Amino acid sequence: MAWYRSLCFGFVCGCLCVFVLIEKPLRPFRKAWTLSIPPQLILVLGGDIDRERVGVRLAREMSLPLVVSGGSNPEHANWLIEQSGIPINSVKLDYRARDTLSNFTSLVDDLAVDGIRHALLVTSEDHLLRSMAVGNLVAGSRGIRLSSVSVSCNKKCINEGLDKLIMDWLRALIWVLTGEDLKILLETRWVELFSRFR
Repeated sequence: MAWYRSLCFGFVCGCLCVFVLIEKPLRPFRKAWTLSIPPQLILVLGGDIDRERVGVRLAREMSLPLVVSGGSNPEHANWLIEQSGIPINSVKLDYRARDTLSNFTSLVDDLAVDGIRHALLVTSEDHLLRSMAVGNLVAGSRGIRLSSVSVSCNKKCINEGLDKLIMDWLRALIWVLTGEDLKILLETRWVELFSRFR
């Protein structure tokens, strides 16, 4: 009977240790998923002018600030904003992003500092699955919930393969865990490695 108590005690202690180890890292994700507040911001992922048009329309209709990450050139974006009538001071054009992952990693800490807890993501329907997989991981790590609006791409749709989704999700996971982008890390390490052999 003593071995049974020891086994139960060990099991309970093990469960407590696992809970303590994973509870803190998972806290922001749990917080993001349980939020029930309306969106506080429109986030447009660049790559298609139609996305920006829809984002501007939503920002105007919902009276929300607008962030465009990696969008069209500033002249066109500012013209579109002026035509819509939304205040220019409620719009941020951010050109730091190079790809889907950096759309989020370049902005997520700024959004968290600004108190954003729920953003409405605008992207093309063919990009939605990958951007939400990456975005939920990156934004969720800062306690930010994402909801989405897909923009029809009609005949311009390009089927994004599962391999691209998995690779970007893994890059996002590594970024959340280490703060480093695996793609950039490999590119710089690869160059360093081969420069030694020249």
